[in-house]
Amino acid sequence: MKSSVLFKITLVLALVVSLQSCSDDDEDVKQEFVADDSSFSNFMSWKLEATNQGPDPALGGAHAGNDESVTRKIYYKDGVSAVNGEFPVGTIIVKHSSNPDQSVNEFTAMVKRGNDFSPNGGDWEWFMLNADGSIATDPSSGMKMRGASLMNGMCLQCHSAGSVDYTFTK
Repeated sequence: MKSSVLFKITLVLALVVSLQSCSDDDEDVKQEFVADDSSFSNFMSWKLEATNQGPDPALGGAHAGNDESVTRKIYYKDGVSAVNGEFPVGTIIVKHSSNPDQSVNEFTAMVKRGNDFSPNGGDWEWFMLNADGSIATDPSSGMKMRGASLMNGMCLQCHSAGSVDYTFTK
């Protein structure tokens, strides 16, 4: 009888320990968001956070044209804001740069991917988009125009100076 009770107590303790270790593991799992073409759909219906017209000394040659004819509209999916100076994983920001004669019509985006995707870039992933929100393809390589390594030279260089978590708008 004593061995039966001892066995049951041991079994219960083992179950409690295994459940506790599972919950600890869940806390260590880092959140990650991987964007695809559908992530950017209908971006022009998202919250328009800023509209900038004309030259911006901070832009240099980035974001297609930096002269008086260019308008830059910045959209945030779900109107998300930074919390304690950092945007949550899954934040999506799209910038549309254009001018009246359509010689400039560029769509760029950044997504807070998380999970140490790009620790030196705040875990942001940068994109070039088509007008419909799909991820653009480099015509010479056939590769999607996305990623930390693809865009680090162009995007991270400036965005590392962003006022809030690699951004300039909010």
